[in-house]
Amino acid sequence: MKEKLLHFGSYVLVAMLSTILTLALTTTETDRNTGKLAELEALIEEKFIGEAEGTLLEDAAADAMVKATGDRWSYYIPASEYQQYQEQMANAYVGVGITIQQAEEQMGFLIIDVTPGGPAEEAGLLVKDLLVEVEGRDVREMKTTEVRDLIRGKESSLIALTVQRGEERLNFSVERRTVETPVATYTLLEDNVGLVTIENFDSRCAEESIAAIKALLEQGAEKLIFDVRHNPGGYADELVELLDYLLPEGEVFHTIRYDGKENVNMSDADYLDIPMAVLVNAGSYSAAEFFAAALRDYEAGIVVGEQTVGKGYYQSTYRLSDGSAVSLSIGEYFTPTGQNLAEVGITPDIVVPVEEQTALDIYYGTLDPSEDPQIQAAIKALK
Repeated sequence: MKEKLLHFGSYVLVAMLSTILTLALTTTETDRNTGKLAELEALIEEKFIGEAEGTLLEDAAADAMVKATGDRWSYYIPASEYQQYQEQMANAYVGVGITIQQAEEQMGFLIIDVTPGGPAEEAGLLVKDLLVEVEGRDVREMKTTEVRDLIRGKESSLIALTVQRGEERLNFSVERRTVETPVATYTLLEDNVGLVTIENFDSRCAEESIAAIKALLEQGAEKLIFDVRHNPGGYADELVELLDYLLPEGEVFHTIRYDGKENVNMSDADYLDIPMAVLVNAGSYSAAEFFAAALRDYEAGIVVGEQTVGKGYYQSTYRLSDGSAVSLSIGEYFTPTGQNLAEVGITPDIVVPVEEQTALDIYYGTLDPSEDPQIQAAIKALK
């Protein structure tokens, strides 16, 4: 079981739920609470004039139980959504390798990204194609989640996709395969500044981030900017591995568990000795804001952007007997200088607010670095 520094970002917006009925209480308390909830469920099933599905009732009760703790970082995952949760944490899924967004006036779903080397690219699908049918079904009236679920399926199976490309309607047969979503991407900017964008701190984060840094150094990068805006966090071990690569010898991560057990992760003496900056905003949670705080604590990097949210607890995910799960806050963590970020967050060294449209462009990744005021402020600071 991996411990996570996680605010589940887009997943939480869709499915920030709670824990199920079998939490570890005393036997008496468990019997009493289970009895009351079971009694209520039986009463609804027997007397309620409408229809009520048992699993939905239990999920709703589970949702309420963890929400009642008052902890915004703990959440319940229904059994029906556990596979999606696993895929997101693994940065991999079985599909065709496209990202879609609902087009205006329900004309279809615009393909805004095609994964390099993925099945969709091999089949000939292109960015800006308009997806209108999946397996012969018109998707224009569907929700994005419904279309996503239609496209995903059993590995090695074929799926028929129909797109509108200009005046042409084209049909494609695409093989579903395991697609790994990129975690860290990079580009060399002006003045030999390397930009590394880290999507999250889930599986492969450290490996891909370090590979990106090395590639930029080979291209002649003399300074680095890490973009963790809209990064929801992830696994503690991925964070520690990356910090160990960047920082000199010393403490990088300190946790205290619910039972008082403490753990301290250390960095070795090897480190990257070049100027660095980190971009953050209100969408930088958990491991993302801790990453920025650690670089600043070591005076290894400056922080640029907007105030972060302030998360100071970490979670572990526990699978429950019916296939559902709960991600429960079980401890707190501290920056190298001993600060807990809960409800405090990080105030950047250089505050650069952006207007609404620019913020949206940053979120969707459509803003060129030359037009991004926060990237430009970081470049200026590194000079």
